[in-house]
Amino acid sequence: MRIADSMIDLIGRTPMIWLRRLTAARVAAKLEAFNPGGSVKDRIGLSMIEDAEKRGLLTPGMTIIEPTSGNTGIALAWIAAIKGYALILTMPEEMTPERRMLLQALGATVVLTENEKGMQGAIEKARALAEKIKTAFIPMQFCNSANPAVHRDTTALEIWNDTDGLV
Repeated sequence: MRIADSMIDLIGRTPMIWLRRLTAARVAAKLEAFNPGGSVKDRIGLSMIEDAEKRGLLTPGMTIIEPTSGNTGIALAWIAAIKGYALILTMPEEMTPERRMLLQALGATVVLTENEKGMQGAIEKARALAEKIKTAFIPMQFCNSANPAVHRDTTALEIWNDTDGLV
């Protein structure tokens, strides 16, 4: 039977398609929008969480805090909800109300920061919150080695297999 036990099991193994009408060259695209959260960021969200769990940096009862402006937040929100973690996302206040509502519907607490400070303001706020919440973990997507590693370990292998090694 090919029925997943969890939405998490549906991350990856996304299809590929030839872009025949776009160019005369043979170009294939990997359709990462087919991930449960709708983007490639599902891979990194899961990778950062599971890497932290393996290393003992994230354990049950802890809170994940992450600065984000988009799809990484969505990925972390639904994955954290499944795994039972509280999640606080910091982001510039310019994020659309729809994005904020989606993140909240997925169970995240959204903390807005000043637009003028951009993502740096969201990063600073995440760090300040982590100092107050002693049982917090910040994945820090921008410098977390589990982020690119998941593409080397899964995405690249899928592309290799789907193209029969002709890349």
